[in-house]
Amino acid sequence: MSFLRFLGNRPGQPIPVATPATPDVSAETDAVRRIVTRLEALPVDQARLLAGMAYLLARAAYADLDISEAETSAMEQVLTESGLDPSQAILVAEMAKLQEKTTGGTSDYLVAREFRDHSTMDQRITVLRACYRICAADDSISGTESSTVDEIATELELSREDAAAVRAEFAGKLSARFGFGTPS
Repeated sequence: MSFLRFLGNRPGQPIPVATPATPDVSAETDAVRRIVTRLEALPVDQARLLAGMAYLLARAAYADLDISEAETSAMEQVLTESGLDPSQAILVAEMAKLQEKTTGGTSDYLVAREFRDHSTMDQRITVLRACYRICAADDSISGTESSTVDEIATELELSREDAAAVRAEFAGKLSARFGFGTPS
């Protein structure tokens, strides 16, 4: 039996292809353009910091190769608290998630280094805290997520003491605290 016949097609017959209806995206496109225009109006330094922060948040969220709805919502909330309006935060979060999923490994260190070079120590600690918050959005921080956030802390050149103090704030969410991987 041929593969096409197995799929229900007979040799010599064209494969029927459903043509999806083309949605009217003009309203959506206009909305995106308005958001992008508002983002472009931000001062360059602020835009650079927000972009770097969003990327680092997406990196933390994607540590386990999945970005949950809870993590996405947490990213949007953090970005809103950082000065973006909700529609901008959604767009920036989606862009950062796409970048992390498509170019993650190659860009991770470069983005962290650029953020480090253009931010204050307080901003770096705030981003580290936000990364833990994103990972904890689904009520548990896995070992993989924790390891990724530790890498981010190192790349941001945070002291071990500062990184440990932030990590301690989320100790109750670390999966090792629930007894996973420990002998009975």
